[in-house]
Amino acid sequence: MDLVVLEKALLGLFAAVTLAIVVSKLCGKRFKLPPGPTPVPIFGNWLQVGDDLNHRLLTDMARRFGEIFHLLMGVRDLVVVSSPDLAREVLHAQGIEFGSRTRNVVLDIFTDKGQDMVFTVYGDHWRKMRRIMTVPFFTNKVVLQNRAGWEEEARLVVEELKTNPTAATEGVVIRRRLQLMMYNNMYRIMFDKRFDSVDDPVFNKLKAINFERSRLSQSFEFNYGDFIPILRPFLRRYLNKCKEVKDHRLQLFHEHFVAQRKKMMDEKGSEMELECGIDHILDAERKGEINYDNVLYIVENINVAALETTLWSIEWGIAELVNNPEIQRKLGAELDAVLGGDQITEQDLQRLPYLQAVVKETLRYRMAIPLLVPHMNLNHANLGGYDIPGESKILVNAWWLANNPAHWRKPEEFRPERFLEEEAKVEASGNDFRYLPFGAGRRSCPGIILALPIIGITLGRLVQNFELLPPPGQAKIDTTEKAGQFSLQIMKHSTVVCKPRVF
Repeated sequence: MDLVVLEKALLGLFAAVTLAIVVSKLCGKRFKLPPGPTPVPIFGNWLQVGDDLNHRLLTDMARRFGEIFHLLMGVRDLVVVSSPDLAREVLHAQGIEFGSRTRNVVLDIFTDKGQDMVFTVYGDHWRKMRRIMTVPFFTNKVVLQNRAGWEEEARLVVEELKTNPTAATEGVVIRRRLQLMMYNNMYRIMFDKRFDSVDDPVFNKLKAINFERSRLSQSFEFNYGDFIPILRPFLRRYLNKCKEVKDHRLQLFHEHFVAQRKKMMDEKGSEMELECGIDHILDAERKGEINYDNVLYIVENINVAALETTLWSIEWGIAELVNNPEIQRKLGAELDAVLGGDQITEQDLQRLPYLQAVVKETLRYRMAIPLLVPHMNLNHANLGGYDIPGESKILVNAWWLANNPAHWRKPEEFRPERFLEEEAKVEASGNDFRYLPFGAGRRSCPGIILALPIIGITLGRLVQNFELLPPPGQAKIDTTEKAGQFSLQIMKHSTVVCKPRVF
């Protein structure tokens, strides 16, 4: 009986919303919206385009509708821009108007409706959180303080691969060890802690719960309830699972990491020296600038944004070096010629232009966040001569900007030489709106200052010490893409043969 009542209630709501939409279209202000497929009541364009709004699908639609187009996904307005000029408008020229973040029903849970930095709306809270996070995480001083640690973690990866007989013959899934390396890189900065091995129980708890958070937020399963609010009752089980994971993660961060530093700070007071990232964050809490929930959501952001995206880029870089042995040989020759038998350090990166070009090309060809983190305009805005309704979700197809043959020579090729030749002045920092792996403007990713040296050191050490090969019997490793709501990952974590080489 309850099911019948629910069904009738939903049908009534469906009819009411349909009528409201028709009336609003007839009586409301007529917007000049960007071109796009014709929507239908309630569902908009959702049934036409589906859930998986990945960068390749949106590229195909840009070819059809133009460099700016509009989709109505249920009740949500979605605008996609695919040209450097429009990207400049969204990210820079109108950076305040389009500076907010749109969330969804799942990210509202994981961030408590924007209590973090990454997914909060543009305003005082974002400015405060960005300022508080910058000093302990995103400055040149942080790089200077932590580069020796990054080099040490890369050295340990190399040593373990050399002592693993399987690595040189059958190959290993190198990502598993690199994941531990990345956790140690970031947890040294955050908490002055590291994990001794892949068997560390706390590391495995973190890895498992972070994976579950990523799986739930990257899935397309919840879109129907996000696009059409009257269907959200059917998402109850999914959203309850998200709440459980969120609570478990925050409790894990608190118990194993934050509480210990907070106790030390409470005991020592103003006499305590701020030694790691969380000390600075807790100091801001002690001064009343943020609350304890904000502290935990900063840790949540670092666990997602800084850890996984850098790991994906390293994994893509290894895959491309394996599948392009001539590029790998050329990189090895540069490392040998410049460094001799010395292992690469962060300070060496500026002397290694081809390595820098390999990193840039990896970020162009296999962009970890191909649509950037979505933007939103809180109020009605204008873009490219079109009306953009308030609270529209704005996607910048950064992958297409960096892979469009109208702007790049042979973009379908993995060719680092482009960044030494025709694109020598292009940097990953956003100085060219054709190339935005970290975004640009106010909401650009501040983690660029950490990601670039970590990727360079890791790829450099691996190529210095090994010939990276596909497994026996394979000509190449599989680089099939696995798209998510935000990310571009490799579908299968690759088995790589690491054959030791000698200078």
